[in-house]
Amino acid sequence: MRATDGPGRTTPPRPLDVESLFPGMAAHRRTATRLHPRPGTPGPHDSHVGGPLLWPADDPWPVCTTPHRRAPGPGPLPLLALAQLHARDVPDLPAGPDGCDLLQVFWCPFDAHGPTGHGMYVHLRWRRAVEVRAVAAEQPAPGAVGFHGYVPTPCVLHPERVTEYPYIELLTGELGAAVEEWEDAQEEAADAAEEAAEARGEETPDGARPPSYQSDLSIAPGWKAGGHAAWNLTGPGSMDCEACAGPMELLLTVATNEWHTDSLSWIPLEDRQRNPTGVVVGNHGRLNVFACTRGPAHPHRFSVQ
Repeated sequence: MRATDGPGRTTPPRPLDVESLFPGMAAHRRTATRLHPRPGTPGPHDSHVGGPLLWPADDPWPVCTTPHRRAPGPGPLPLLALAQLHARDVPDLPAGPDGCDLLQVFWCPFDAHGPTGHGMYVHLRWRRAVEVRAVAAEQPAPGAVGFHGYVPTPCVLHPERVTEYPYIELLTGELGAAVEEWEDAQEEAADAAEEAAEARGEETPDGARPPSYQSDLSIAPGWKAGGHAAWNLTGPGSMDCEACAGPMELLLTVATNEWHTDSLSWIPLEDRQRNPTGVVVGNHGRLNVFACTRGPAHPHRFSVQ
């Protein structure tokens, strides 16, 4: 299952079977598609990060109308094309409205939006790929960029399906208590092992700590479609649709890093590229994009973690 002809990427098996540890966890299982973007030369018909879009020649390019003090010249600013995902390549991409099978993601390259005046502006466009007959020969780009982390390195994708479980603070009742108790015991064992090593004058190697639910068994790091959202910055938030008050689920995660120092078990077997896209979200975090489960055409919601 790849969007390129190159070698795929393979997530190692989880170090422990979470459903054997916590039998009630099976009810919360979801799949996600890790996108594994890697630098390459994608074309307009490919799924990719930072490449040319399958954009109709007669379709106006989306713009940002917010004033940008550091952008030269007046008028709306063309948005940057961030990513393009075909449903054929990404099995966990939620269905688009009215049979759309192609998701195109844009953002403004300036932090100048929202109530604070320092937030992100993200724009999503769904379309049917088969309806694009004549592709735009040139695709606009902003004349200035406020932050280099908004400019993606062109990347091809190596989609891989993995299994995920909820963010730890969303687990409730006996299941939540059991996971918290186990997590605390793992942390205590890890601290004791580090203290013993320090007493012997030894350094604890990377990856030597015992597995944890939060870092190794629940949510994959990096770019992905579907699955569970991580809430490591703000804690769990309420994501209900502003149009119908219905539930929303994770559509896409745009991540600064493909892995972290506390999530080494997710590094694919084939390479250790940590920030292949060059994208930086907030304080080196991730952008979660949510879609309404009742109405895919309803406005999306966003959370930076």
